[in-house]
Amino acid sequence: MKLRESNLFRFISFVLIPLTIIVYAGFDRGGYYTGLINLVGINIILVASLNLVNGFSGMFSMGHAAFMAIGAYASAMLTLSEVQKLTLMPGLPEWLMALVLPFPITLLIGGIFAAIVALFIGFPVLRFKGHYLSVATIGLIIIVRAVLDNEDQLTNGARGITGLSSHSSTWIIFAIAIIFMFILHRLLNSAYGRGLIAMRDDYTAAQTLGVNLTTKKLSAFCISAFMAGVGGGLWAHMINVISGKFFYIEYSFKIVETSIIGGMYSISGSVIGSILMTYIPELLAPLENGLKIFGTRLPELYGISNIILAVLLIIIIIFRRQGIMGYSEIITESIFSIDTYKSVFQKQEYYKLLKIVGYKIKRIGSIPGYISNRILNRDNKEGK
Repeated sequence: MKLRESNLFRFISFVLIPLTIIVYAGFDRGGYYTGLINLVGINIILVASLNLVNGFSGMFSMGHAAFMAIGAYASAMLTLSEVQKLTLMPGLPEWLMALVLPFPITLLIGGIFAAIVALFIGFPVLRFKGHYLSVATIGLIIIVRAVLDNEDQLTNGARGITGLSSHSSTWIIFAIAIIFMFILHRLLNSAYGRGLIAMRDDYTAAQTLGVNLTTKKLSAFCISAFMAGVGGGLWAHMINVISGKFFYIEYSFKIVETSIIGGMYSISGSVIGSILMTYIPELLAPLENGLKIFGTRLPELYGISNIILAVLLIIIIIFRRQGIMGYSEIITESIFSIDTYKSVFQKQEYYKLLKIVGYKIKRIGSIPGYISNRILNRDNKEGK
């Protein structure tokens, strides 16, 4: 008997507890831990959208930071007041200078711009495979960074854009994250998703079965870019300042690392990976500043968190290449299944959960007795 077989356990673990944390963060705006929770939500959007390309489509893109930048700058330009635009971006056209839109609309426009760029570069870039494709998408990051840093009149150059309003509340971030996860969940469980997975597993066989590889590649690339653009807009309005240096190669590496650790073949993997890659650096931060233990201060270990994360990535690649979640979708299946919510009102589900928990406790309790019996038997044999 396994806990994951209980719908009530799934409700408590994957719905009730996360919802409680989100509600707490939603009412505690501006707190340190709230910021980390919000960052987890944004990372889920970014990693889940990357998994659509790298995990389910068989491609390997490294250009997610570029699409984030496009979404972030587009959203910023459309939410800043006319006075702020005159100061920061005097080269904008007059119609754009006076245009100020509601935040949700700017997120949508930023995502659309990112998808359009993905469509234009997708035709030449998606002809490549494997490492060639990843190098080509890294080139996109370099191009976007160069444009952002050199267009002083349009983007304020390397100085970036400051004074963005804090529109990215916990409610908005996690509402969008859940919507995107639901869309991906439905897509991947449809004929479209099965075509993507067939293309990932065997190009030739998929084409033989009638899968249009070009259409599948382009559509997955554009959907992923759209979600990354929305994630970039949310991120920009959470930290209130953006610059080209924030959206460079190292940020794409971080998203890819999160995807690999959590599991790039699973939407649920994006949740686990985002949680780990958000909180582990924060837990390791005291080591870099010189942790004090029993009155003795350890030496400052700058960069130790990056080293530990790199070692974790290497270990996962060697021993579990499919990531922590592998191909499991227990989180998304639990969240988007009606049976999970029905279990709250079904008496037999409570009995089932108590039976499973009791069985687990009984097994754990029998371990010390089992060990002591083995020791006694061994001593008796030696005595004889």
